Amino acid sequence: MRAKITYLITAAVLVVYFVLVGSRGLLLIRQGTWLTVTFGVAVLILPLIGIWFLWKNTQFVTRANQLAGELEAEGGLPVDELERDQYGRILRDSADEVFARRKAETEDAPGDWRSWFRLAVAYHDARDTPRARKAMQRAIALHDKKPVQV
Repeated sequence: MRAKITYLITAAVLVVYFVLVGSRGLLLIRQGTWLTVTFGVAVLILPLIGIWFLWKNTQFVTRANQLAGELEAEGGLPVDELERDQYGRILRDSADEVFARRKAETEDAPGDWRSWFRLAVAYHDARDTPRARKAMQRAIALHDKKPVQV
């Protein structure tokens, strides 16, 4: 729950920032000189890119949470079997062991979105965020029966 609140606050702050930057871009355009118009257009591009990025991330998080809910309803969410140190951090050897099992499960059923979801969680636990994101994107695509890029 705390992660959702943090995400919402961050998204709200970004939207306010995009509005402020966009208004500055419009003020520059209204000046009317070729230099201020050029800078104004450049400044307006930044919030557009930011809004697109925020939208895509929000879609990704929403879809991943929907898959988690569906998997939880089926009783298929991965069980937290990771060993932790005294500070609560996941031990690398433990994460690697679980990852190896999840990878083998995914290799046995490459078309199953559930195995890709669990692999994404294992990647995340092993602190490999880029691969975790790609595995989750694949799980989402398989769930939605969209073409999957290899």
